[in-house]
Amino acid sequence: MKKINICNVKIDNVSMSEAVKFIIQSALKRKKCFCATPNVDHIVRLQKDSEFRSIYSRVDLVVADGMPLLWSGLFLGTPFKEKVSGSDLFPKLCNAASKNDLKVFFMGGRKGAADKAKEEIEKLYSGIQIVGTFCPPFGFEKDDIENQKVIDSIIAAKPDVLFVGLGSPKQEKWIDVNYVKINVPVCVGIGVTFEFFAGMVKRAPFWMQKVGLEWFWRFLMEPRRLWKRYFIDDLVFFWLIFKQKMGLLK
Repeated sequence: MKKINICNVKIDNVSMSEAVKFIIQSALKRKKCFCATPNVDHIVRLQKDSEFRSIYSRVDLVVADGMPLLWSGLFLGTPFKEKVSGSDLFPKLCNAASKNDLKVFFMGGRKGAADKAKEEIEKLYSGIQIVGTFCPPFGFEKDDIENQKVIDSIIAAKPDVLFVGLGSPKQEKWIDVNYVKINVPVCVGIGVTFEFFAGMVKRAPFWMQKVGLEWFWRFLMEPRRLWKRYFIDDLVFFWLIFKQKMGLLK
């Protein structure tokens, strides 16, 4: 697959249907597929987090999550085929899994989010096999006992696809460390998606998604938590893109 360079992050130039096909084929063949869904926040974090960058070098499928990445690709003369956000990829993969007799597992999210998301997805795709959900306590990844409970639950369920909703970079770091232990062919980091489907966090109207204002909707929903991310931390992204366009980004 062709890759596009956005601020020294290599992103696969795939359509939604191509991403779904690649992931499902990997699951059917029991072939490793770690899928990451970077947005602007990921790109900025990757500039300063060496551990996060190292993990991305081992990710098997990296898709463009967010209109700002698509605009950046166009500005740089390397346009993406399509936006492939984790929240849109999730139901499409669930649908494809139901048609291919693949088992899925939901891990992460706020308390009750994965269970409620399970209920909603089962209403949409009657044949889907959701073999487990697990909402670990805060800080579980630093507690060997709590982390082992998560691992044991996943191993016992034997899913073909594991959806991890812990937020970034926590979800990518957890998958990277525990991938071999859990023995699941496909792992996909999907951030706040369980909360969207559970109705705990309302997703932006479609028109806002289309014009690239989903981030602003998220800010309006959780201003205290997200103001610094969107209005301070992530602004550096546009400077990085300008530097890349000018050939000044190292």
